[in-house]
This record gives sequence, C-alpha cells and structure tokens, in this order.
Amino acid sequence: MKALLLTIAAAGSMLVAAQVNAADAAAAQALAQKSGCLACHSVEKKILGPAYKDVAAKYKGDKTAEARLVEKVKKGGSGTWGPMPMPANSPQVKDADIKTIVEWVLSL
Repeated sequence: MKALLLTIAAAGSMLVAAQVNAADAAAAQALAQKSGCLACHSVEKKILGPAYKDVAAKYKGDKTAEARLVEKVKKGGSGTWGPMPMPANSPQVKDADIKTIVEWVLSL
C-alpha cells in the first residue's frame, strides 16, 4: 500500500512539474515573440536564423553554451550559422529576458 501511495505521489509531482515547465516554455516563447526573435527564428525550421531546435541540438551537453549564447544574443554576431548577421539585442531586450529565452531554446 505504501509503495502504491508513493508511486501516486511521485506521478502527481511529475505531472505538476510538467505543467509548470509547459507554462514556463509558453511564457518564454511569448517573450521571444515580444522581443522580435521569432521574426528571424522559429522552433522547427530555419528562417533567416537557425531553427531553435537546431540550436538546442548543436549545444546539447555543452555546459558553457548558455553563457556564450546570452552574450551572442546581447552583442549580435555572425559566422556560426552562415553569413547572415544577427543584430545586437541589448539594450532593447533586458538581460533577464535574454537569459530566459536562451534557457528555453536550449531546453528544446
């Protein structure tokens, strides 16, 4: 009986965590839309910039990726995904918002 109750409690916790993560992901995607990121990127396919799923795949397991990508989004850059430059997004997008968007992209 105890094992059953523990299993049910664990499943309930995972369900709540999944709902929170889905809400966080939706909020981060809305933030990316509001910040203009989705004018050049999409989750699934390349537009002007790479698809966010491709970015996540490229940096999977790279512990330094988040900090490097936050800086790249802030300062802009080119060359990693081709010749099309990405404009700087600072100061018009807050640092905390950039971090949230990058975390979301890397979670895909």
